[in-house]
Amino acid sequence: MKIFYHLMLFVCFINTGIVEAQNNYPQNYFRNPLNIPMQLAANFGAIRTNHFHMGLDLRTNSQENLPVLAAADGYVSRIKVERYGFGNAVYITHPNGYTTVYAHLNKYFNALDEYVKERQYKDEKWEQDITFQPGQFPVEKGQQIALSGNTGGSAGPHLHFEIRDTKTEECLNPLLFGFVIPDNIAPIISGLYWYDRRFSTYEPGANGIAVKKVGNVYTSNLVQVNSPEISLGIKAVDKANQRFNLGIYNAELLMDGKLIYSFKIDKVHYDDTRYINGCIDYTKFIRDKTAIQHLSALPGMKLRNYSLPDLTGIIHLQDENVHTIEIVLKDVKGNTSRLTTKLQLSKTSDKISSTPKTIMASEAKTITTENTEINFSKNAVCDAINFNAYERPDIDPNAVSNTIVLHSPYIPVQDEYTLKIKSNRKLTSTEKDKAVILLDYGSDKNVVKVKWNGDWAEGKFNRLGIAKLLIDNNLPSVSSAWKEGALVNSSSLLLKGTTKAGDIISFRAELDGKWLRFARVKDNFVYIFDEKCPKGSGSHTLKVTTVNTAGNTNTQTFTFQR
Repeated sequence: MKIFYHLMLFVCFINTGIVEAQNNYPQNYFRNPLNIPMQLAANFGAIRTNHFHMGLDLRTNSQENLPVLAAADGYVSRIKVERYGFGNAVYITHPNGYTTVYAHLNKYFNALDEYVKERQYKDEKWEQDITFQPGQFPVEKGQQIALSGNTGGSAGPHLHFEIRDTKTEECLNPLLFGFVIPDNIAPIISGLYWYDRRFSTYEPGANGIAVKKVGNVYTSNLVQVNSPEISLGIKAVDKANQRFNLGIYNAELLMDGKLIYSFKIDKVHYDDTRYINGCIDYTKFIRDKTAIQHLSALPGMKLRNYSLPDLTGIIHLQDENVHTIEIVLKDVKGNTSRLTTKLQLSKTSDKISSTPKTIMASEAKTITTENTEINFSKNAVCDAINFNAYERPDIDPNAVSNTIVLHSPYIPVQDEYTLKIKSNRKLTSTEKDKAVILLDYGSDKNVVKVKWNGDWAEGKFNRLGIAKLLIDNNLPSVSSAWKEGALVNSSSLLLKGTTKAGDIISFRAELDGKWLRFARVKDNFVYIFDEKCPKGSGSHTLKVTTVNTAGNTNTQTFTFQR
């Protein structure tokens, strides 16, 4: 009876919290930015690599060029044009203190599109970040502002939609604004995990517990642990009547009827979004593609407005009694899932010890090997790491250092650290000018231009992996999709970019001596034929100059007829 009473109070508490969150924001002020029903491919707070998803991904039926509409009256306050990220984006500032963002667009509305194009030709630069005054491009609710697309970091046609607080620029959960999206499916729980918290969640890592659903409640067998200090994690998704896996909005953890941790994803600032790595089991997410969310606070996790500061979620077991654990998950609509289980301390195992190379949360640390120095700030880690750094010979003929192993790519760092490497031989000034540091973190590589500090080559990184110092004398290049001098009847020119190490950091195209606007699409460059090169205009010479990370410059000439 006592447990039932506490449970009823707890349910009222959660429901009241969700209703209050929604009442904090205007309901039905913003309209659907598409002319088709809102269907979610991703929600606010969904787990992404090194960040939370900061808005809604709205399905466009696998199509591009659907009309995108202003969600409310306001004015275009900003546009962005970029290779990755948002691709083409529009920001609309509204009189009620909010700004809406529409991203991965193909094209702006005509007047805005023409303005952006003129600015690009004036600046001779494709990428743009332009701000506007209120009177330049006013818009009305429901007015077409763009066509949907698949630009930037998009993996398929959709519209990314955000609502931000105009003053603070915090991203707010759009589902709290009263949009009509049918949802009667509660979150689905598929895993429970426990962590020994006497040292770190990274060592020894997650201990999996099988979960099963009995009726409307999830449960597991008795959870026996060998540490008196533990925390829990949950693997779960929200479905919202659709096949896509969405992120969990609200979670509560109770032990013996007492609330000991909760999180709710109402708002996140872009400055804080990387703290997602302190909210999830990063190792499992990167290595196994398994999304486990911590039901506890990691010591270096400083995400604002996420969890209650006085509830840590750390479970201190001072006896070998059986304790009741309840986990309650809710979506924005209030659909609820519960997992109940029993927890007991068994024989206590040895505690993991730290080493001289341990990095602790909130403490700066410098770690050295014979030819390497790694400088971490006090904000570098969310949890303690027994950091392992060592050198080994490298067989790459372009390498001028040993391979530097920086612990593991499956452990996160929160902010940039400085990596210093000494070369294994005397370098000429020309070689130093072409030096880069390559960091391989498994799923990709990051190459940065070296900054020299005496004999030390310096670079900044925000992931761990395997690093080395290279001399890159290779020229970047582009290859054409047409035969030299051929008549081009297609709607565009395509150039494919390649560089051996790093990236093409600068691209300039001139058509018959005048700058021509090519868009960057991942590693390719695309020009859509327009009045700058109309049909029937005859023979043309295209001069393309590219520069890579190391600073190597290549100029190539192509000819075609139109």
